[in-house]
Amino acid sequence: MPLSSAAPPPPTPPRRLTLGLRARMLLLTAGFVLLAEVAVYIPSIANFRNGWLNDRLAAARTAALVFDATEREMIPEELARRLLASVGAHSIALKTQETRRLLAVSETPQRMDERFDLRDPTAAESIAAAFRTLLAPQGRVIGVVGAPAMGGEFVEITLEETPLKEAMRRYSINILLLSLAISATVAGLAMFAIQRMVLKPVRRLTSSLVEFGADPEDGTRIITPSGQGHEIGRAEEALAEMQKALAREFQQRRHLAALGLAVAKINHDLRNMLASAQLVSDRLAALDDPLARRLAPTLVATLDRAIAFCRSTLTYGRAIEPPPRIERIAFLPLAAEAAETIRPSAPEVAIRIVAAEDFRVNADPEQLYRILLNLIRNAAEALTAAGAAQGAPAITVSARREATAAVIDVADNGPGVPEPARATLFQAFHATTRPGGSGLGLAIAADLARAHGGRLELAESAAGALFRLTLPAREG
Repeated sequence: MPLSSAAPPPPTPPRRLTLGLRARMLLLTAGFVLLAEVAVYIPSIANFRNGWLNDRLAAARTAALVFDATEREMIPEELARRLLASVGAHSIALKTQETRRLLAVSETPQRMDERFDLRDPTAAESIAAAFRTLLAPQGRVIGVVGAPAMGGEFVEITLEETPLKEAMRRYSINILLLSLAISATVAGLAMFAIQRMVLKPVRRLTSSLVEFGADPEDGTRIITPSGQGHEIGRAEEALAEMQKALAREFQQRRHLAALGLAVAKINHDLRNMLASAQLVSDRLAALDDPLARRLAPTLVATLDRAIAFCRSTLTYGRAIEPPPRIERIAFLPLAAEAAETIRPSAPEVAIRIVAAEDFRVNADPEQLYRILLNLIRNAAEALTAAGAAQGAPAITVSARREATAAVIDVADNGPGVPEPARATLFQAFHATTRPGGSGLGLAIAADLARAHGGRLELAESAAGALFRLTLPAREG
């Protein structure tokens, strides 16, 4: 069998070791506490060294008083050795204004590797000397100068540095252990507080985001705010509002997708049926009956627009509405055609058009027709469903020019638009008031108005509903 020539799968990249927020906060807290302890340790080790040497100087002052009160020949050698051993020094010297007296000398060779003056040391000198002692080699002999007990200029001792170094190391180890204990305690208490006040609410926010992202349309995954007044509580409230808005948007998009799919399925068959109807209307236009000849063009135009409407609904669902082709058109014929289209479905509603004979508007004729048709149909359906608030049901379509804009009003004498519905009036699937309605009419009209650079709004009216379309005037 031939060997397979398939390329081996790419190597899996090594998984990076990551620390969670809790572990990071714990390490940071412990690290900050240790840094604080280090800042405390540096001057404290210098103070410890000065204190240890001052203790030796105090013992040397006592021994100096004994030596100074008697003659050296009268002090037994064994007593002198014990006094030096109690001080831990090789020699003790006392400097007076006249003389310098060497009060005791051990048998150790008298060499001195470094000399320290503890009468008035600065902080920097003490810290530097402490670290030199910690880092110094074994076996050094140092000289230490201090103030005398009674009279004289100073008392000086020479001693081995090794005992001081060992004492400083033990002190450092104790400080380190204490610092670690304090760091662990403080970090634990801090983490307990941070866990309760920060990490737990943040983890709840994160979990809600992840769960909501997996299924944005599931209303049960929307976070329930805790009601706390701090920043995280306000973030929970903002997240809940955002998730609710996103859930509504996803539901609307799903409805739009379903609408587009449905229209795409019926579009082909519907156009075939309308094409057959167009053939019949052409034959009607050839008849000698005057009424048939008068109605046939309107029927043909209506059938053509029915096909276009089917396509426009599909394009709206896909959000690919074509840009308007602006022309300067007469308003009255276009408005009359839209009204004639609606009258058969609402014969009890009177539709009146008020505009000057020569009034013209700059717009795409097909899209402006769709805007007027949707507004008139919306008003007619509202009057049919709820009736007129006063008098007979009537719709008035009026047009006028204001400054640099053309203003078109579509008003009815119905019950008006309820206050709760005003916020979502021009949103798809929200504005429908009749059973089986899609709620697309006002949304399509508003989108087409914006495409023209104008706007469609619900204006204030003494009675009924008044929709105002404002289009910018263009010369030419």
